[in-house]
Amino acid sequence: MEIKFSKLTAAGNDFILIDNRESIIYEKDCQNLARKLCDRRYSIGGDGLILLEKSYCKDFKMKFFNSDGSHASMCGNGGRSIAKFAYDLGIVDSQMVFETDAGVVNAKILSGDRVKLDLYEPKDLKRNIKVKLSDREFDVDFINTGVPHVVIFIDDIKKIDIFRYGREIRYHKVFAPSGANVNFVQVEKDNTIFVRTYERGVENETLACGTGITASGIISVLKGFVKSPVDVIAIGGDKLSVSMIVDNDKISSVVLEGPSVISFKGIVKV
Repeated sequence: MEIKFSKLTAAGNDFILIDNRESIIYEKDCQNLARKLCDRRYSIGGDGLILLEKSYCKDFKMKFFNSDGSHASMCGNGGRSIAKFAYDLGIVDSQMVFETDAGVVNAKILSGDRVKLDLYEPKDLKRNIKVKLSDREFDVDFINTGVPHVVIFIDDIKKIDIFRYGREIRYHKVFAPSGANVNFVQVEKDNTIFVRTYERGVENETLACGTGITASGIISVLKGFVKSPVDVIAIGGDKLSVSMIVDNDKISSVVLEGPSVISFKGIVKV
């Protein structure tokens, strides 16, 4: 079977997007298909596979699978990418509402390849958790912005061993059984933070993580390091923006804005 796809990049996160409104891909095949198509040596390559599916109450529904085949309820960069994909298909105008497994998202296509997502309220906030590793201890915060995220503030983000410490925290017993994505954050000047993320499901550092950038922005504001809206620089070099309303520890009106670009389109045989 031959399937049409589009390859999109959002702040360095790259995804394979497929229009699945006619159910050409069965749910039972999604995990294996994600692993196959995301392979960078033998196939298209990507951090994840995103399916655009029919919704009976919104404009469409987003289904997301990591490159290892695991399902994730949401992806911020993926959310911006599917908004751009749906707009390119002509099935929505510049403003849209779509379903994810984490909640309903409003999106708007802006100028210059930028897309804005109005996100749901985060949950499961836990502050100042002591996490002991093999050779050091981190003071971390935890929040779920659609998927679970650990946020750690460090002084020299370029020198930290993201793979080593990210992987150890991702599988730490404190966050069992599901584990967590791990974000290392350095506060910069001019209300800006720099974020590097170890992503669960990719099992490595990615050039950006939308829900991780959102989590990092929220925790940075809660700690008083910056004010909303926060400018966020990802390791890939792109600048994103996170804004919110904070009332004590209650967070609402969360918005993530950043780039999403169609890299190329093609047909793949599966």
